Amino acid sequence: MATVRLDHLRKVYDNGYVGVADATFDVEHGELLVLVGPSGCGKSTLLRMIAGLETISAGTLSIGDRVVNEVSPRDRDIAMVFQNYALYPHMSVAENLAFALKLRDTPKAEIAQRVDEAARMLDLGRMLPLKPAQLSGGQRQRVALGRALVRKPAVFLLDEPLSNLDAKLRLSTRVEIAKLHRDLGATMIYVTHDQIEAMTLGHRIVIMKSGEIQQIDTPMRLYERPVNMFVAGFLGSPAMNFFRGMVVADDGLALDLGSARLALDPGIGVKPGSELVVGLRPEDLVPASTNAGGSQLAARLELAEPVGNEIFLNLRAGEHGVVARVPPQAIPSIGSELHFTFKPQRLHLFDPLSERRLESVA
Repeated sequence: MATVRLDHLRKVYDNGYVGVADATFDVEHGELLVLVGPSGCGKSTLLRMIAGLETISAGTLSIGDRVVNEVSPRDRDIAMVFQNYALYPHMSVAENLAFALKLRDTPKAEIAQRVDEAARMLDLGRMLPLKPAQLSGGQRQRVALGRALVRKPAVFLLDEPLSNLDAKLRLSTRVEIAKLHRDLGATMIYVTHDQIEAMTLGHRIVIMKSGEIQQIDTPMRLYERPVNMFVAGFLGSPAMNFFRGMVVADDGLALDLGSARLALDPGIGVKPGSELVVGLRPEDLVPASTNAGGSQLAARLELAEPVGNEIFLNLRAGEHGVVARVPPQAIPSIGSELHFTFKPQRLHLFDPLSERRLESVA
C-alpha cells in the first residue's frame, strides 16, 4: 500500500470551467479517506485525476514516492470500483475476477489463488460459475470489489459504489467495505454524495463544494466543529437548524427572529446590535416547560414524524423552520406551542456575511 499526496491539484476544462480549484492533502498509508459533497462539487473529477482518467491542469500528484502526473492509469498501481459495476456480461464471476490478471500475464496458479482468496473474503464462492445477469445488485457490486481486490493495488479508488443499490443493500455492502478495509489495511479513497456513508466509513472526510475543499477532518470533528454553514448544513440528518437575526438585550440576551426570539446565554461573547446566524442540531433541542428558565426557544408544531425509536418534530419559530429530534412520547396536537431548552455550548455561531464559524466564549 502507499501514501497518496495531492499538492495544489487543479483541473480547468477547455471552456474555462474549474472542476477542481486547489486540492492539497495527503492520504496516509492504510487510511480510508472519503470525498463527499453535492452533485457537481468536483469529487468524482478529483478521483478520476488520481486514477489517471482526467488530465491534471496544474499541481503534483504522487503515489508512494513517485510523481504520476504523466503516468498512464494502468501503470499507477491503482484499482477502481465504479458505481455501474462494469462487469463483462458474457463472462462468469470467476472469469471477471481473473480478467485483469490475465491481461498482465499473471501465472495461472497465482490467478487461481488470488481469485479464491477474493471469493472467500467476499463470500462469492458459490457464485463463481454464474454470469452477472444471474446475480443481485449487491452481489454484482461484491464482484466488482473482488475484481479490484485480486490485483492487490497500492491504492483502491471507489466512485459511488453503492449508489445503485437499495437502502438495505447499501447498508450491508457498506459494512462489507468497512470489514474489507479493516482486513486488508488498504489505502482507499471513496467518493460519495451520501453523508451517512461518509460519516460511517471515513477515517477522515474531505468536504467539497463547487470544486473547492471546504474542510478536511475526522467525522465527529466535522460534525461538532464545522468551519462554515455549508459544512454544518451538509452533515447531519435531519440537517442543522439555522436562525438568522439581530442580537438584542431585552430581559437577557436573545436573537430576534422577527415574530420569535431565541434566548441566548450572555456568555457566548456577542454584542447587542450585531447580526448573527446561530446553528443548533435537532438533537440538541430538549422539550421543556414554559417556566424552565435558561436558554429557550418557543415554536409551533406543524408536523410530527414518528420513526419508531425517535420522533422528528417539524416546527415554525417566526419565519424559521425548525426540526427537533426527540425520544418516543405522546405527540402534541398540530398548531400547539412547544418550548425547548438547549445548552449554550451546543450553539454554533456563524458570521452572516462570510458564513464562517465564529468562536463562542461560553
